[in-house]
Amino acid sequence: MVPLADYLGHTTDPDCDYVEGRLVERNVGEISHSDAQGRTYAFVQFSVPGFWAGVEVRTQIRPDRFRVPDVVIVRGGRPAGRVITAPPEVAVEVLSPEDRAADLQDRIDDYLRFGVRAVWVIDPERKRAWIHTLEGAHEAIDRVLRNPAGDLEVPLSAVFPVSE
Repeated sequence: MVPLADYLGHTTDPDCDYVEGRLVERNVGEISHSDAQGRTYAFVQFSVPGFWAGVEVRTQIRPDRFRVPDVVIVRGGRPAGRVITAPPEVAVEVLSPEDRAADLQDRIDDYLRFGVRAVWVIDPERKRAWIHTLEGAHEAIDRVLRNPAGDLEVPLSAVFPVSE
């Protein structure tokens, strides 16, 4: 068990989730993961007005639970403080080969219960993506990731350039 103050005062590389006193490692570090994460962040940060994007920002889901999405998208400007404490518009998870379906579903459930409007799951190996909301999940067949309000769109062509 790790006290919350120790988690908040210490960083690991890569950063871990904090789930009820346990540090939970995240799978990161491969080139395709980094490309998808970076391109998603850059597209939102520099091409979508009205939204702020951050990479691997601690997000407080509950008092004893912090998740670190690969990309977080917040309506409006940069959040105040050191961690995100209000539900962002979108949490983005980029799949790694080592990810387990049950662990990913736990993360998605945490985000949706917290009030995140959409969770985008990006598979860089298959160049596919899914949108999860409280209403259910579906693949982005039209190759565009959207939020439920429809005012945030990220084409998969921005995440997976044709040159790859």
